[in-house]
Amino acid sequence: MPTRSRKCLAFTVTAVILQILIIPVFVIVFLRARTPKVRFGSLTVEVLTLSSNASTQPSLSMRLNTQLTIKNKNFGEFKFSESSISIVYRGNVVGSGVIPGSGVGARSTKKLDVTVDVESNKDPFLSRDLNSGRVTVSSHARLEGRVRLLMIVKKKKTGSMNCTMDVDTRTRAVTNLNCM
Repeated sequence: MPTRSRKCLAFTVTAVILQILIIPVFVIVFLRARTPKVRFGSLTVEVLTLSSNASTQPSLSMRLNTQLTIKNKNFGEFKFSESSISIVYRGNVVGSGVIPGSGVGARSTKKLDVTVDVESNKDPFLSRDLNSGRVTVSSHARLEGRVRLLMIVKKKKTGSMNCTMDVDTRTRAVTNLNCM
């Protein structure tokens, strides 16, 4: 076999071996769909109304202005439909807000402003919590959507958020925000 033919054969075999190694790495890195992360960016108490008289049933009414951040680590856009965020006090849903459907670009973060109205007046522990100056609530959100990878593959993914926080009723501040 002439030297030129051997060189051509060696280059061809090397190219095939490199492609065999590169294609799986490409598929693993770029075509793997990751779950988007949903978290609170900021959270403020806009309106807070309390009633803890002995003559009336205790009640809590507040409006929370939240900024949700949705982080998409994928190499494709994450589009999700309209969803909701709920606020839970001692196992009972006491408030909810609407998260508008949208999309988050590839490898980027989107911030959405959401308003949540909270009303609670039927819990026997509410009076004790109001008198202590701290009400502990939790929040839950779930965004269901699709990730479109390299305009080829579509995969369903769901981003979720579960947070607990304390609302200081004296200063109208949110403290001890802990998200999972």
